[in-house]
Amino acid sequence: MTNDHLISTLNDLIQISKDGEKGFLTCAEDAEERYANYKEMFRARATECAQTVLDLQDLVHRLGGEPANHSTFGGTLHRQWVNLKSAVTGRDDEAILNECERGEDAAVHAYRKALSQDLPNDVRLIVERQYQGVLANHDKVRGLRNQVRARKAA
Repeated sequence: MTNDHLISTLNDLIQISKDGEKGFLTCAEDAEERYANYKEMFRARATECAQTVLDLQDLVHRLGGEPANHSTFGGTLHRQWVNLKSAVTGRDDEAILNECERGEDAAVHAYRKALSQDLPNDVRLIVERQYQGVLANHDKVRGLRNQVRARKAA
């Protein structure tokens, strides 16, 4: 893998992580007040994503590259969709969690794509650690969504 390709791969992860940070903050804003623990969880996930971005940006700097400092266009559209859907559904927590899970699906895909490449060992260790965090976020969001569904069905 060339240095330029490695920097590009890391910048893709920076952008998807920025998407995650902003997406979790949007979900925190839209979550119903009666679910204050969701708001706290979303804010904590946003903070983790922000730290991931800083770690990846540091790697890109060390490789002599210019780190991305913005989210993806698709992530911006996704957040707008979450906001629109929240407004239409009356900020329904299940709908918010469904959209949050879709965002995490994109992050899982991006990390799997990066890990399928021939990364240097030191970079691979960092990306694998972050990937485990992405999987944990995904599972947490899906679990919360399933809890909300179960409450609705009861």
